[in-house]
Amino acid sequence: LFTGNLEPFTRAIFEGAKSAVEISLCLLGIVSVWLGITKILEDSGLIHRIAHWFRPLITRLFRNIPGDHPSITVITLNVLANLFGLGNAATPLGIKAMEELDTLNEDKGTVTFEMMIFIVLNTASIQLIPFSVIGILAAYGAENPAGIVLPVLIATVISAVAALMILFSFRKIFK
Repeated sequence: LFTGNLEPFTRAIFEGAKSAVEISLCLLGIVSVWLGITKILEDSGLIHRIAHWFRPLITRLFRNIPGDHPSITVITLNVLANLFGLGNAATPLGIKAMEELDTLNEDKGTVTFEMMIFIVLNTASIQLIPFSVIGILAAYGAENPAGIVLPVLIATVISAVAALMILFSFRKIFK
């Protein structure tokens, strides 16, 4: 405005808005497809079989939760949704997991250590296949949009392990 470049500024705003809408529609399509596949997997019972394989790891990490508690299944499904890069599908599962974890809480409304573990694990969001990011890269014409799979997997595993180590260390220090 002050430099007299109102026309290029206005053009850039509209081009940016157009690009944002196009990318949003592309991502909506990707998320819809994977949510549909997830729903099919859930309805067929396959997702619960996959969750059953991860159950020993989850119960080992969340030692103070009874193995048959519903929160274990929801936490496992949340981890699987994040693993496949479906953060939008993981969000409602994360909310449900926190509600289930709160049923075990003697002091309702306060955060338990298991809730902290879940928050750290959910925030680190270990991703095997980051579909959303691959979709964005493909929409912008990247030569190899899937080339980020290994770096994303390594980075998210390292961040999850580091965050859990810090959490468990703080628990020991400030017991």
